[in-house]
Amino acid sequence: MLVTIAIVFLFIGVVAGVIGSIAGLGGGIFFVPALLFLANMYMPGSMSPQVATATSLLVIAVTALSSSISYLKQKKVDIQSALLFFIGSAPGAIVGVYVNTLLPIKSFSLLFGVFQLCMFALLMFKDKIKPRNIDWQIKRQFVDNEGNEFEYGYSRWSAILIAFFVGITSSLFGVGGGVLMVPAMMILFRFPPHIATATSMLVIFFSAVIGSATNILHDNVNWLYAAMLAPGAWAGGKLGAIAAGKMKGRTIVLVLRVLILGIGIQMIVESIVG
Repeated sequence: MLVTIAIVFLFIGVVAGVIGSIAGLGGGIFFVPALLFLANMYMPGSMSPQVATATSLLVIAVTALSSSISYLKQKKVDIQSALLFFIGSAPGAIVGVYVNTLLPIKSFSLLFGVFQLCMFALLMFKDKIKPRNIDWQIKRQFVDNEGNEFEYGYSRWSAILIAFFVGITSSLFGVGGGVLMVPAMMILFRFPPHIATATSMLVIFFSAVIGSATNILHDNVNWLYAAMLAPGAWAGGKLGAIAAGKMKGRTIVLVLRVLILGIGIQMIVESIVG
C-alpha cells in the first residue's frame, strides 16, 4: 500500500509541479488535497490539515526552486521585484503559520473562495479595462517572444503590503501564495504573464523556505510524504518552466484563469459542505 502511495505521489508531484510552474502558483492546490486523502486512507486520522499544509509548503519550496532556476536561465525573472515582494511575504509567511493553528478556517475559506471568483472575473475582463497612466516609483519594460512590448511598475510600499498578505495566504492554506501574487502582479502592476509567473515562483521559493522553517520548528512536517512528493515536484517544476517559455502570454493567462476558478469553487464548496 505504501509503495502504491509513493508512486501516486510521484505522479502528483510531476503534474502539480508542471501546472504550478506554468501558472506561477507553486502546486499546493494539488498537494494538500492529495495528502489529506491518501495519507488518511492509508492511516485514518494520521494527517491533519495543519500537517498537510506544512508538508505541502515544503514541497512547494522544491517546485519553486526547480522552476526558478529554469526561469532565471530564460531571463524571465525580475529579481529586484522578487526581492521586494519577499520583504513583505517573509513575515506574512511566519504570521500565516501561527494563524493556521488559531483560526477556524471554515468561514475564512468561504471568503477566500469568493475573493478568488472576483479575481477570476477581473482576469476575464482585464484586457477590456482601459489602463490608467500611473506614475510608479519603479518602472520596467519587457518584450516577449512575439515582439509585444510591456511596461509595468509599482510603488515599493504597495508591493510590500500586498506581498505580506500573500505570505499569510501561502502558509495558511499551503497553496504557495501565487494564487494571489500572480493576479496582483498582472492586474495591479501590469506585469506581463511570463514575467509575473516566473517572478512569482522565486518569491514563492523564498516565502516557502521561511514558512517551512517555522513549520519544522513546530514539528508540523511529515517527512516521509514530503520525500515521496519532492522528486516529482522537482521534475515537474523544471518541465513546467520549459513549457511556459514556449507558450504565448494569453495561454498562460488562460491556465491561470481555469486554476483560480477551480480553487474558488473548491473552497466555497468545502466551507459549505465540510
